[in-house]
Amino acid sequence: MKKLIAIVIIAGLAFLMSETVPDKKAHKLAMMKAIKEYVDEEATNIGIADNGITRIGKNLVTKTIEEILAKKMVVTNYFLFNTTHIEREEKNQLLSVGLLGHVFTFDKEMLRDALEEAALEKEEAKLEKKRLKEEAKAEKKRKKEEAKAEKKRLKEEAKAEKKRQKEKAKAEKERQKEEKKRQKEAEKKK
Repeated sequence: MKKLIAIVIIAGLAFLMSETVPDKKAHKLAMMKAIKEYVDEEATNIGIADNGITRIGKNLVTKTIEEILAKKMVVTNYFLFNTTHIEREEKNQLLSVGLLGHVFTFDKEMLRDALEEAALEKEEAKLEKKRLKEEAKAEKKRKKEEAKAEKKRLKEEAKAEKKRQKEKAKAEKERQKEEKKRQKEAEKKK
């Protein structure tokens, strides 16, 4: 009988756990709350006054992290609980664990690393965008120079062709003149 009661309790607990596993939205909300608390705490530790500008900065940091989480966060369900993670440096970084309707979030050290990585990714994206813009500008300049060189080449070819035609016409005129001269001499000899 004790075994049966233990099995029923374990089965009931397993059922309860499986039915109260938090969803992705709950994980995201819990993480965003932890991030906001962390950003507020860091601002206080640094000694930044709480005014409109700092609130905008805090919101910007929070939104940036929220966007990264939305793109990279993956939920893995293990029936009784679930976890969320993101891929960092080619390995999965655990973000949170969901169990019995509650989400347990990551520690502050990991959050600091994630913030630094987010800032680094943003800077790298900015540099990549700048590099691509410069490449496009260089390509446009190269094509413009190529078009200019092609136009110059065609102009020179046309000029050379005109000169050749003129010389050909002049040679033909000379030939005709010579021919007439020979005919006159031939008529005189007759």
